[in-house]
Amino acid sequence: MSTPSDSPSLKSLVESMTANRQLSEADAETLLRLAAEGRVSVRSEEDVLRWLAGEYGLEFTSLEGLSPDRDLLQRFPARILLRDEILPLRQVNGHVEVATSRLFATPGIDGLRALTGLSLRAVLAPREAVQREIKKHLGLGADTLDQLDEETPFQVLEQDEGEQTDLDKAAEDASIIRFVNQVLSDAISLRATDIHIEPFEEELRIRYRIDGLLQEVPVPPQIKRFQPAIVSRVKILSHLNIAEKRLPQDGRIKIRIRNTEVDIRVSVIPMIHGEAVVMRLLRQDAGLMRLSDLGMGEREERILRRVLKLPHGIVLVTGPTGSGKTTTLYSALNEINDSIRKIITIEDPVEYQMTGINQIQVSEKAGLTFARGLRAILRHDPDVVLVGEIRDVETARIAVQASLTGHLVFSTLHTNDAPGALTRLVDMGVEPYLVASSLEAVLAQRLVRTLCAACKAPDHSPETQLLQQQVPALADATIYRGVGCPECRQTGFFGRHAIFEMMDMTHEVRQLLLKGASSVELREAARRDGMTLLVEDGWRLVRAGLTTPEEVLRVSKHDPTNGH
Repeated sequence: MSTPSDSPSLKSLVESMTANRQLSEADAETLLRLAAEGRVSVRSEEDVLRWLAGEYGLEFTSLEGLSPDRDLLQRFPARILLRDEILPLRQVNGHVEVATSRLFATPGIDGLRALTGLSLRAVLAPREAVQREIKKHLGLGADTLDQLDEETPFQVLEQDEGEQTDLDKAAEDASIIRFVNQVLSDAISLRATDIHIEPFEEELRIRYRIDGLLQEVPVPPQIKRFQPAIVSRVKILSHLNIAEKRLPQDGRIKIRIRNTEVDIRVSVIPMIHGEAVVMRLLRQDAGLMRLSDLGMGEREERILRRVLKLPHGIVLVTGPTGSGKTTTLYSALNEINDSIRKIITIEDPVEYQMTGINQIQVSEKAGLTFARGLRAILRHDPDVVLVGEIRDVETARIAVQASLTGHLVFSTLHTNDAPGALTRLVDMGVEPYLVASSLEAVLAQRLVRTLCAACKAPDHSPETQLLQQQVPALADATIYRGVGCPECRQTGFFGRHAIFEMMDMTHEVRQLLLKGASSVELREAARRDGMTLLVEDGWRLVRAGLTTPEEVLRVSKHDPTNGH
């Protein structure tokens, strides 16, 4: 009978570690023999390294909570540390302890000994932890900039208009190209939706927006010297004018990385210390979600499925930028995408490409606005129309007319809640009777961060206990908090989940709208019909252990003491 220690998975792990020079061939044979005999139990890389540390009389560390000596790090070339995966930790009794998982990649440590003249002592640590801590403490692209510092014959300086030659060369330098590629690759692997490159007087800061919040990326301090070249490289990639530094510019880059196509929207704006860049990452082949995958409450999903079967009318999804409105709309379109319906969309930008759906990209420069495109769409005999966003009264009126002439229209609007969409359309200039007769449902939504499954733990803090007393829906629930681990980059969260507020256009709501009722009165009527507020839908996720009360309150801007 086989045990976990002599399974094929252990053999492949040992083979992989031997190929990476984490194990010698002799030690690999010994370990497999001991495991087969049941004398050692190993299931992971960490178990193997602990065993190896015991065999060679070395220390083992997980590197958790251990901060390397910064002054010591400066004495070692970044590119060698990154290449050989070695992290200097501290100086102890005349020796420098260096963390590595590759004990048998001897040229690395031997090379550092010869280069620095220091006595080095290996401490074993998991490979992923070593890589993570090196990037964290040396900064993204440290090896590239280190090499650039030593090899490039130029120094990038602020230049006068017309003196562009050196900057052109700088932006095309292999190290700058590699650095920008590293930033893009790193952001994509970390699931970032945006990259911010921000110039300040003494530093160039890089941040990624992950799960809706910005997180700073460690970068080497010398990156500031190469700021103009980095910005120019981004401009070259996005086909912008690198000589223009006084006006905002917008462009786009399309890349393929690890079989993933990513469309990148680039915005460059001049700031007082140089040009700032924001890149929005849109994954073109991101898997489309089904309606059932959105995790809606029973009432919300039932109403949405009902309106999807209607022959005409308007369905609005509201919420701030980045709240998942497009994902929800495409999930809905996916449900009704068949051979008997013609579906046309007009968007800015097209975020998902769907087979069987005709998609149009707005182009303000070419004069193709939402309103103009929508007029053209209606001449193409569609059954269903998706308008990316209702931005002005012209688009709103055409959408209403389209719904009244037999089309099912989907669109988005920026309002804080579902009832606010009705009054917003009226404020924009659409007559109340047209809104009342054409609108079928409004769905407001937000995205909350979901707890990391690897490190979440019950939260028994006094603040949480007080909240449970104030909110009846949470009274008997087990509430969790995020602890933080390498899996979630110490944030306690991994991924996001939507919370919803679905307003059905009942007879009472339509009558109130015709009478000029306020959004407060409309909300009260919708509540009588069973509408769940955003915050209440959030409590549903808290009860399910998916998120925290703080996350729900952060995105819903709700006061928990008002009784809901």
